[in-house]
Amino acid sequence: MKSTRLFASLAVVTAAGLALAGCAQSSSAASASDGADKKLTVFLSADTNIQDLWQKTLIPAFEKDNPGYTVSVDFDLHGLHDQQTVAKLTAATLQKKDPGYDLVDAGFVSQVAASGLLTKVSPSTVPGLKDVPADLVTAGGKGGIPYRGSSVVLAYDTKTVPTPPKTLADLLAWIKANPGKFTYNSPDTGGSGQSFVTTVLDQNVSASDRSKLVTGTDPSVETSWDKGFATLAGLNPYVYQKGVYPNGNNQVLDLLSSGQISMAPVWSDQFVTGHKNGQIPSNIAYTQISDPSLTGGASYLGIPSASPRQAGAEKLASWLLSPAAQTLVSDSISGYPVISLDKLPASVQTLFKDADIAHLRPAYFATVASDMNKAWAQKVPGK
Repeated sequence: MKSTRLFASLAVVTAAGLALAGCAQSSSAASASDGADKKLTVFLSADTNIQDLWQKTLIPAFEKDNPGYTVSVDFDLHGLHDQQTVAKLTAATLQKKDPGYDLVDAGFVSQVAASGLLTKVSPSTVPGLKDVPADLVTAGGKGGIPYRGSSVVLAYDTKTVPTPPKTLADLLAWIKANPGKFTYNSPDTGGSGQSFVTTVLDQNVSASDRSKLVTGTDPSVETSWDKGFATLAGLNPYVYQKGVYPNGNNQVLDLLSSGQISMAPVWSDQFVTGHKNGQIPSNIAYTQISDPSLTGGASYLGIPSASPRQAGAEKLASWLLSPAAQTLVSDSISGYPVISLDKLPASVQTLFKDADIAHLRPAYFATVASDMNKAWAQKVPGK
């Protein structure tokens, strides 16, 4: 379980430590900051589809386009060790030591950006940013680099669900009318389940209060979650096997594909990829609900300010925003491009012509999501 207290304490320690250190690099970091060290490491806190995206597609293409560079991956499945990762990054920054990785792809990027642990970026250091909408860049905070997007959608079996729910209220009613045919993964093991929980909670959160939960931490607003958690606990008898919540996004897709359930929230990119490769059968379709919709948005990268390979990390980040790399993201996992569509092939433009990544309903801030995960574990399963 991720700890809000840890994130909060790290933020205080980081702010104090960075103020004293002046964000200065160590001598060893400075000597390598010209990019002479071309052996880069990317830290991933994600699911296996993102691991495959990097290891099988993006890294080979980057190394081919940039001779002399090598990139390895440090992978944390489902972000189960995010606490330790953030602690390590904080300590490395305060002690001016190499954290061991040069680019971070994780849900906590906005959190560590707010704590001053990332290198500030701009089109002058990461030229690819010039083609990304300004609002999307701003949403990443001080150092967040958007590089792909996705949204959570409602997948359903067309054989058993000819007319899917159109609103959240319709979905909740369907779940109770069809016992055992719906589930979602526990929110601390994947974003699709976390999105469903967030959406149920948001039924009782005002727009102004939700803005506070998306952009920062406000524990006083979290009291408005009580009614939503009661709703979720009330679904236990109607969820798959009377309250079984799978471990991760992939397990949910497996249940749906095998016909054990008829409906579930899933990531759009995982769904489309599964459809393409045949892992998800053709009778499974997806839709989006409203009032409120399921969440989505950009995934952000960050360059740790303590990394001694700043130039190399900036080069990799900028390459990821090139039309070639953005097309690979689209082709490999159906990730939403973050650069202007007119710079991409016609096939990609057609696929995402109705996608507006800058205006998807965003997920909660990292520390808020951690609070939510903990509260869900206490208030929902087995109740």
